[in-house]
Order: sequence, then C-alpha cells, then structure tokens
Amino acid sequence: MSSAAPTHAVASPDLGRFDAVLFDLDGVLTPTAEVHRRAWRALFSGFLEERGAAPYEERDYFVHLDGRQRYDGVERLLASRGISLPRGTPDDPPGHGSVCALGNLKNLAFQRELEERGVEAFAGALALVEALRDAGVAVAVVSGSRNARAVLAAAGIAERFEVVVDGTDAEREGLASKPAPDAFLRAAALLGVEPARAVVVEDAISGVEAGR
Repeated sequence: MSSAAPTHAVASPDLGRFDAVLFDLDGVLTPTAEVHRRAWRALFSGFLEERGAAPYEERDYFVHLDGRQRYDGVERLLASRGISLPRGTPDDPPGHGSVCALGNLKNLAFQRELEERGVEAFAGALALVEALRDAGVAVAVVSGSRNARAVLAAAGIAERFEVVVDGTDAEREGLASKPAPDAFLRAAALLGVEPARAVVVEDAISGVEAGR
C-alpha cells in the first residue's frame, strides 16, 4: 500500500510589509553577472601576466570587483597585486595606461557580448517585480554598473522600475561605491521612502554590506 508524501504549505510573503524593494541588477534581475566575470577574467589574465604579478583567480571577482563601480574595482584588484596606476579619467581610451583605461577596455568586451547575444531577465525575478508593483510597492534598480540602463533596455524591462541609480549616476553625484550605502540611500530618497522601510535584494557581498 502506498501513501502520498506529505505536503507542506509555503507561506506567501507579505509584499506590503515594506514600501520599496531595491534590486541589484547583474545576477539578480538578469544573468549578466557571468558576462562581467568573463570580461574581467579576459582583461586581468593577460594584464597581470604581462606585469609578472600573481595570476587572476575567480575569487578576485567576488572579493574585489563584484558589485563595485568599475574603476573602484580595478583599483582594488591592482592594489591586491601591489600595482599602482594613475586613476586617469572616464574619457581615457581603452588600454593599460590608467585605471580608467583598463576599466574602459573591460567595458568594450562587455558591451560587445551584450550586443551580440542580448539578454533576458530571470523569469522568477520578473514575476516578483510584477507582484510587488501590483501590491503597490515601489521598485528600483541600484547597480554599480554604468551599463545598467543599457542592460535593462536590452532585456525589455526598463519601464518596470520607477528609479534607476547606476554607476553613471554615482560618478556624477559623487556616490561612494558599494559596500557604502550611498546608492541605495539615493534610490530610497528618489522614491520618497525612508531607508528603514526599504528592502535590498543583492547577490554580491559588497551589496549585502551596503544594504544593511
């Protein structure tokens, strides 16, 4: 005689408990974190070998790069290898001559793959966004990437978010990179929500620290 396995009811979250949900982008809403990882790996594997420095490892992405503004991440990784380069400016041509030049070289690789392959939002994340909107909860995207708006547009979900704060906004407004909470606080302010009434959804260590 067989019997059915017991079932357990899963409680639905109270979507109206908070006033806003602030989403990271790469790896949370879209699978672009892996695109960033490949672009960083390609950049630093060759650069560090040329410099005779310790080789690039996967942990470098999570420790130094993930969730941070692009140029801040470059500086952190270079510092971990005892390498110092001038900061430069965001207008520096892609290359190896400055922190910004390295960051811009990586960005070329990221943009090329985005154009060639496109991107689709995670279905589960999109369902959550829609449920929150239906419940009257404000939603925003907070990303250290300067490509955030391009990724949202490519995925066809830009119009679902009332506010986007990305790396370009951070540079213009002088917002510190994650793990500083500046970008999340800015998004909450733009939504007209008290920070204590907002929830952060993140996949990066630096982002989780910023949302505390």
